[in-house]
Amino acid sequence: MIERGRAEWLVRNETRGTVVAERAAIAASMATRLRGLLGTTSLPRGHGLLIRPCRQVHSFFMRYPLDLVFLDWNDRVLRTVAGFARNRVSPFVRGARAVLELPAGTLADTQTGAGDVLRFVRGASTAEREADVA
Repeated sequence: MIERGRAEWLVRNETRGTVVAERAAIAASMATRLRGLLGTTSLPRGHGLLIRPCRQVHSFFMRYPLDLVFLDWNDRVLRTVAGFARNRVSPFVRGARAVLELPAGTLADTQTGAGDVLRFVRGASTAEREADVA
């Protein structure tokens, strides 16, 4: 999922003390936001894509379901959508500044929900990741 030259981010749920994604990329340019995960055959466990700015996504032409996390300007979770199916349009979430797309099942595994605060750590090493989780 992570392309060569793209920075990797560790995404932690500070509220729950869980790791939401070990390898997340950020789609911030018009081109990367438009492409998103289109053309991918799967999104491996532990991966994710943060699309910003963004208040709504679609899953047309996708091959697999996703979990969605809508975030405000302080990376607080405004809304989640578990198991977002193919060929759908998500809700428009007022106040959202970004959407984190995750493999289906991640929300349940990490107990991530509305009100939680996420933290993005750029290029965190394995040691930093382990220390962050402890």
